[in-house]
Amino acid sequence: MKDLKIPGALISQLSKVMDKSPPSQMANLLASVIETTFDEKLEMLETTDLKVRLRRVNEWMTRQLHVLKITQQIQSNIDGKLDKKRREFYLRQQLNAIKEELGEKGDDSAAADGDDDELSELKRRLDAAKLSKDAQIVADRELKRLKKLHPSSVEWSVVRTYLDVVADLPWSKSSDDMIDIHRAREQLEADHYGLETAKKRILEYLSVVKVKGDLKAPIICFVGPPGVGKTSLGKSIAAATGREFHRISLGGVRDEADIRGHRRTYVGAMPGLIVHGMRKSGVKNPIYLLDEIDKIVQTSHYGDPAAAMLEVLDPEQNSTFTDHYLNIPFDLSKVLFIATANSIDTIPAPLLDRMEVISLPGYTFDEKLHIARTYLLPKQIKEHGLETNQVSIADEVLLKIIENYTRESGVRNLERTIASIVRFKCVEWADLSEADNADKYNEVVQEDDLENILGIQYFEKEIVQQAAIPGVVTGLAYSGSGNGGILMIEASDMPGEGNLQLTGSLGDVIKESAQIALTWVKAHAYTLKLTSSPTINLAEKRDVHIHFPAGAVSKDGPSAGIALTTTLVSLFSGRSVPPTTAMTGEITLRGRVLPVGGIKEKVLSAHRAGIRKVILPYRNRKDVSSDIPESIKQSIEFIYVKSIWEVLSAALIIDEHGKDLKTPWVTPRLESHL
Repeated sequence: MKDLKIPGALISQLSKVMDKSPPSQMANLLASVIETTFDEKLEMLETTDLKVRLRRVNEWMTRQLHVLKITQQIQSNIDGKLDKKRREFYLRQQLNAIKEELGEKGDDSAAADGDDDELSELKRRLDAAKLSKDAQIVADRELKRLKKLHPSSVEWSVVRTYLDVVADLPWSKSSDDMIDIHRAREQLEADHYGLETAKKRILEYLSVVKVKGDLKAPIICFVGPPGVGKTSLGKSIAAATGREFHRISLGGVRDEADIRGHRRTYVGAMPGLIVHGMRKSGVKNPIYLLDEIDKIVQTSHYGDPAAAMLEVLDPEQNSTFTDHYLNIPFDLSKVLFIATANSIDTIPAPLLDRMEVISLPGYTFDEKLHIARTYLLPKQIKEHGLETNQVSIADEVLLKIIENYTRESGVRNLERTIASIVRFKCVEWADLSEADNADKYNEVVQEDDLENILGIQYFEKEIVQQAAIPGVVTGLAYSGSGNGGILMIEASDMPGEGNLQLTGSLGDVIKESAQIALTWVKAHAYTLKLTSSPTINLAEKRDVHIHFPAGAVSKDGPSAGIALTTTLVSLFSGRSVPPTTAMTGEITLRGRVLPVGGIKEKVLSAHRAGIRKVILPYRNRKDVSSDIPESIKQSIEFIYVKSIWEVLSAALIIDEHGKDLKTPWVTPRLESHL
């Protein structure tokens, strides 16, 4: 009775009862005190033979004492007499014995065995993953915790999910680089036309990897307008090297946890996009495409995801990248990160400093023609179920589509336009086939058919067709999306009090350029033969109004400085600048011309618009020599200037009837300034 942990007062009372009770009653009392099943108690009641009753009670008492002795032995072993594994074994044996006594062996035991098998499989996966030293310590600790938790508890599922993530990550598994420079060059040439700078840099990286055998992966950022092939270029690199390819779209990401993961204290915590991508790729050296990195939201109460990318894209730090969910350093130094952006203006400076920027400007007409002929037209014919010989478009027709229907930097709209033509021919083929007149089908698309298929042409070479008017000059603009465009500047004067009015959705910088231009013209009015005396105020009794058409489009920047000055000189002198002459550059108050950006985009847009002469700052020569295709250099005359006097001399100002004077408008006083 004492071994059963029964209170002493109750034991003394039971002892008195047993001393005074007959043997049969004592057997019933013992059967009720010790642990017996319902069937055993019922059997005791059914037995009338006294010896049999006592013998059975004696067996049950002996069994109970054995259980107590085993329990005491296990407890003493737990106190330190046995090692860890044997202690866990006896504890599990005790647990199974207790469940068996309680009649709970069935499904729960099978589930426990299943859990044991599941934990063994998880342990095998962790061992096969060849974890790092830090990861191995954490995994062993979490696995030990998992074994002590009940499978129905919430924490068990949290720990189990965490260990699954750790086991699935590629801690040591890498894909073999099948680097063949000739094959890589052919792959890039087959997938992309042009983009020579990007191809050159990629081949340089692959060559060094092949020679050295290993190289810290650079962080490349392709910057260019939409549709020029930034994303597909990353896929081509993966195909050329045989690496796994994973793409992450960062556009609109506003939570820092999307990059670095959630801490495991949160409900529904999960790793960030970086670790998730590594788990999905299955190797530690994939090619990561960080698409639209310039679209990351930077002002958010959820944190700054752009700042969270700093550790990811720093070659000196990403070997120990720590995700909040994992809380273990993970090596990203073998990953080839390729970022894409439309503009670097919205990328934070610290993040931009960690990347090697490669510009991918828009395509020229010739490049678009080659892309349409080689890639886009065969692709659309195949996607619409036609045979190659069922649609034929001549180069002249394709060129008209490019010039008059899809004036863009990339080729997405061009592909959609070609798809429209192929659909039109598909409908024509289906109608004739149903009428049994398939022999009347004409596969050739004529130039006259375009207006019927695509409608009235959207763009014209309006610059070439415009008449020369005093006070109207063509400037060049650059948009933040990587596109260039022409910028018409119009000026008019009227009787007034010398006020300057500016319209056209202009920003502060371009307004200041207009003020500087007017000040410079007024200061040099006598030298320009606009006044008869140096003391006369050119704009004393007249107001000047400068307007930039397309007033709904915001415009800003210093690039219109020389164009504004030329516009005012043209207005006051009555001489015109040819509409096929465009210019861009910043002007100072003393008349110096400073360099500007976006030269290639501006020149390409000028070429599309039919410009034949471009006036650029002298310090932008290197941009023309390195970035402008040779075909455009031959079709456009480039004039490099250092001062506004050279701009006015090179503008070839003609009279109000549009007649070219053949010689630059240079007076003797102007010559002294040149």
